[in-house]
Amino acid sequence: MPPPELLLPFLAAVLLIELTPGPNMGYLAIVGGQWGRRAGFLTILGVTAGLAVYMLAAVFGLAEIILRVDWLYQLLRWAGVAFLLWLAFDTWRGGAADPAAADIDRPSPGALLTRGFLANILNPKAAVFYIGLLPGFTDPARPFAGQALTLGLIHIAVALVIHIIIVLTAARAIPLLAKTSGGGRTVRIVFALALAAIALWLGWETRR
Repeated sequence: MPPPELLLPFLAAVLLIELTPGPNMGYLAIVGGQWGRRAGFLTILGVTAGLAVYMLAAVFGLAEIILRVDWLYQLLRWAGVAFLLWLAFDTWRGGAADPAAADIDRPSPGALLTRGFLANILNPKAAVFYIGLLPGFTDPARPFAGQALTLGLIHIAVALVIHIIIVLTAARAIPLLAKTSGGGRTVRIVFALALAAIALWLGWETRR
């Protein structure tokens, strides 16, 4: 276990980071609003799996390779931007915020899991987060791996709770917005533009 006096500051830092709008938050809100809670929860599982991969990679020192090898970092970065732009295009051409059509347009469970995983694993900021944050909240006199694993699991638990809240909120609010705005097409276009904006934001924030 990391020192108890560092747990509360770490929890505060994690809450602040997770409550800051980013790719995961935006994508989960769009999925929850477009295809409902079940689709959102499946996507959360994929996102959480991606977080777990980066967390374990950071604990065992593998994630640093991504930051040190520039071509690998750039490949991951631009793959993430391209994937989000593809999701934006896919949302633009199909899918509906209308609950009556959601069952028809909803991707398969496997596709939702995969999309959630890729949306997170192709975001190098996740690796930067673990590499940059975890060492600052550990005791150098104790073994790093055990402390980092504990802190990483705390972060994943906090992220999971916040992601569930986002999906539940979006699943209730966005279909209502679709009805009041005269249909799901307008909301679907907004979703697509939001995903494109998230892709551009990711490209900007991860530049070197």
